[in-house]
Amino acid sequence: MTFSLSAIPHVIIMSAEFVTGITVNGFLIIISCNKLIKSRKLTPMQLILICIGMSRFGLQVVIMVQGFFSAFFPLLYRAKFRGAVTVFLWMFFSSASLWFATCLSAFYCLKLISSTQSYFLWLKFRIPKVIPWLLLGSLLASVTTAVLCVEVGFPTNMEDDFFGNATRIMMSKFKTKQTSEVLFVNLALIFPLAVFLMCTFMLLMSLCKHTHRMQNGSRGFRSASTAAHRNALRTVLTFFLFFISYFAAFMANLTFIVTQGTQCYFLLKEIMAAYPSGHSVIIILSNSKFQQPFKRLLCLKKNQ
Repeated sequence: MTFSLSAIPHVIIMSAEFVTGITVNGFLIIISCNKLIKSRKLTPMQLILICIGMSRFGLQVVIMVQGFFSAFFPLLYRAKFRGAVTVFLWMFFSSASLWFATCLSAFYCLKLISSTQSYFLWLKFRIPKVIPWLLLGSLLASVTTAVLCVEVGFPTNMEDDFFGNATRIMMSKFKTKQTSEVLFVNLALIFPLAVFLMCTFMLLMSLCKHTHRMQNGSRGFRSASTAAHRNALRTVLTFFLFFISYFAAFMANLTFIVTQGTQCYFLLKEIMAAYPSGHSVIIILSNSKFQQPFKRLLCLKKNQ
């Protein structure tokens, strides 16, 4: 076993992110399932949160396994943890978590935005039927992306000395193949980003119109309704920041721009691990129904 002591602080940070991610995403799954058991009815919001929690739970585990074994067991990581199974899980959970979060943004749009457009009203009054189909489509898109990424032959076992005895023609073909694969992943993940940006813009415009429209309304109603808009907008904006940072780190890690085991390599892993935990924390903190149960889970509520 060969590893650098400089990797230990990065592993500690990733471990903290891992514990946070497992806690908050596990909380989202448990609290949503608990409400399902009590009410015997699964609302669209609960279904979305269950899907988000499960996908990010899996993504957090994959990232942590990659970071841990690449730091302490680099030879074993290269031999056993960079194959088709790891690539499939990584791509599936990455794509699913992004798609499900995009579905959450779409849910906020349908729920909060007021519009007289016939197609929008049709979707708004059919949220319980639309959301499951959106989640199913997201799941199928994630599976398809992961399968295609494995089929096209992702560069999962690229070593520093891989081209030691190779010709320049082989190297050129490999780089061309690698570039095409990166472009494929880039296009696959840009689509949910485009949908998300559209939802964010619509929420922002709705908040501005709502604030202007409710100036002469009752103060209590105006405050409650405006707060709902602001919470939704805060959630999608933080998701945007986490999405962009994760996407940039993901692409840099995928293209082997950064050498495995270096400080930059582990920094990318830390940025990637912050996404599935950080955004879920924002979801919990922005929802008043989750705050008290989450405080009790962390033993922060004082004994009465």
